[in-house]
Amino acid sequence: MHAAWYEKNGPAAEVMRVGELPDPVVGPREVRVRLHASGVNPSDVKARAGSRPIRWPRIVPNSDGAGVIDQVGAGVDSKRIGQRVWTFNGQWERPLGTSAQFIVLPAALAVPLPDTLSFEQGACLGIPVMTAHRCLFADGPITGKTVLVTGGAGVVAHYAIQLAKWAGAQVVTTVSSEAKAAHARAAGADIVINYRSEDVVQRIRATVGGVDRVVDVDFGKNLPVTVEVLNPFAAITCYASMSVREPPFPYDKLLRLNVSVRPVFVYTMSDAAKAQAQADIVRWTVSAQPVFAIASRFPLSEAVAAHLAVERGEKIGHVILTIE
Repeated sequence: MHAAWYEKNGPAAEVMRVGELPDPVVGPREVRVRLHASGVNPSDVKARAGSRPIRWPRIVPNSDGAGVIDQVGAGVDSKRIGQRVWTFNGQWERPLGTSAQFIVLPAALAVPLPDTLSFEQGACLGIPVMTAHRCLFADGPITGKTVLVTGGAGVVAHYAIQLAKWAGAQVVTTVSSEAKAAHARAAGADIVINYRSEDVVQRIRATVGGVDRVVDVDFGKNLPVTVEVLNPFAAITCYASMSVREPPFPYDKLLRLNVSVRPVFVYTMSDAAKAQAQADIVRWTVSAQPVFAIASRFPLSEAVAAHLAVERGEKIGHVILTIE
């Protein structure tokens, strides 16, 4: 099969190669997917750079993708052959991810892809949408609640805004530019705050009073603002804290409000949470009109360029590898 891979951590241009590898062989309770698109996420780029040590002789990166099941192993219904699917966690705890023509993975990680979605759109549904779902719904229903989504132009935030509106919540989001504000509004945000030019606490207090859920892209950095806008019994869910990895914890303020704080790491969340997210995401794609923002597409042969596009952090939307 045609694939991109690396054998040591390091800069993309130095360690990544593109060429031919043996086709993977399906095992018990597994499916093999003939991939047509692969999503390149920040976690894939960080893993290649060295955030996760290499445990195998070769890594085919990327965890999200979409394609068609062409083989099934023992214990999997043969009727799944020919099924269009989206995949997630493809390169978590296994060496071969989605930057290749084929991937073999547990059958539960290949989710039926609605006919209304393209393979490129399907490759967007994994880590970003699963993360957004968990952040929003892990602490119960959000109908009628007010949700703050920080960094509203980010990929996870883009879907958190949409899923929150689908579930009947009011959405406040923060951004750093007018272009990003437009992107957040297109996703459905009700109130968009430019944190570079506005006082976030003052604006939230003046418009909605306070928030019941926070979906946070940078927990430590944002915490001083977050604690000032929480309603009683609110929940802070955070999927990253890159600026301040070990922030001081404002225990007294959170204690008095009975606030819960929930870090979310999509790779290791429970099987029940994964199954609920899959089911809700499929319902959302069928019942709503999801907006997919694809910033750029690269052929598999340009996998290095795709990783660099994510690494630069300038894009608004997904980076997708197209696979022939």
